[in-house]
Amino acid sequence: MFLRILAALPFIGILLGVPFVNRVEPLVLGMPFVLAWIVLWVILISVIMGIVYKLDPTNRQTAVDTEEARS
Repeated sequence: MFLRILAALPFIGILLGVPFVNRVEPLVLGMPFVLAWIVLWVILISVIMGIVYKLDPTNRQTAVDTEEARS
């Protein structure tokens, strides 16, 4: 259940968050705020999906099977 909520965060952040931050000011690193918001979420998506991958029990089982196959 936790992994599904974690995987839904990028959807919520980009698609549902943009209408609330849709403004030019303040500038963040020279970018309008909405563009900085999207860039932030692109970076966060990578981090979140990496966490989901590491915590997914299916991937742990695959790693164990791979180690057994090498032996």
